[in-house]
Amino acid sequence: MRTHLVYLLITNIILYCTSCTSTKEISYFQNGKDTTFSIVMDTIEAPIQKNDILNITVSSLNPTASADFNLKYAPEKGYLVNNDGNVVMPVLGNVKAAGLTKSQLKKDITKNILDKQLLLDPLVEIRHLNYEVTVLGEVSHPSVITVPSEQISLVKALGLAGDMTIYGKRTNVLLIREENGKRTTTHIDLTSSEFLQSPYYYLKPNDLIYVEPSKSKVETASRSLILLPILLSTVSLLLIAYATFK
Repeated sequence: MRTHLVYLLITNIILYCTSCTSTKEISYFQNGKDTTFSIVMDTIEAPIQKNDILNITVSSLNPTASADFNLKYAPEKGYLVNNDGNVVMPVLGNVKAAGLTKSQLKKDITKNILDKQLLLDPLVEIRHLNYEVTVLGEVSHPSVITVPSEQISLVKALGLAGDMTIYGKRTNVLLIREENGKRTTTHIDLTSSEFLQSPYYYLKPNDLIYVEPSKSKVETASRSLILLPILLSTVSLLLIAYATFK
C-alpha cells in the first residue's frame, strides 16, 4: 500500500511539471483550402554580395579560345567577390558583381565579351559555391545547411534541421536576412496557410532562421527548477518512512 502511494505521488508531481501543448500550437498551415499558388521565380534570385564565392565558366564553339576566360588552377574554388564588389577574371579583369543577380552578371559578362569581339556566341554559366542557410533555436539539429541546388524553402530547411521540437514557437519564427548592406528581420507565422504564398517561402543565401521557445517550455523549465529539489526531498522522506514502518 505504501509503495503504491509513493509511486502515485511521484507520478502526480511529474505530470504537474509537464506543460500541455495543444495541437493548434504545433500544426503547420492551418485553415488552408486545396488550391494552387503562383510562384514568381525571379523573386527568389538574391543579389550577389561581397565575400560570395562564384563559379563562372565561359564556353563557345571555340574551346581553345574559351579556355582563356576560365580558371586554369583549382576552378572548384571559384571567384571571390572582393571588398570592392568585383570578381577578377582572366582576360576581362575586374568585373562588377556585388548587387547584381546571377542573371544580370551573366548578361554583363556576355556583353563585355561580345563588345570586345573576343568570342562568338559565348555561353556564360554562374553558380554560387557558398550558398548556405543557418537554422538555430528550438529545432532537433541546429545547423548550417549547404544548398548545392541554390534553392531551398524555409520548410525544407527546418526539415533538414530535424524539424521544430514540440516547444518551438511556430507562430513567431524569426528570419534574419542581409541584402545590399542592410540586415532585416521578419517574423513568420508557420501556422497560417498564407505563408505558402509568402515572399519568404524560399530562402536566400546566408539567411538565418531562429525558432523561439514557446511559453510552455519556459514555464516547464522554471517549474522543474523549483520542484525538483522538493520532489527529491519528498521521495527520500517517503522511502525513509517506508523502510522505518515496514
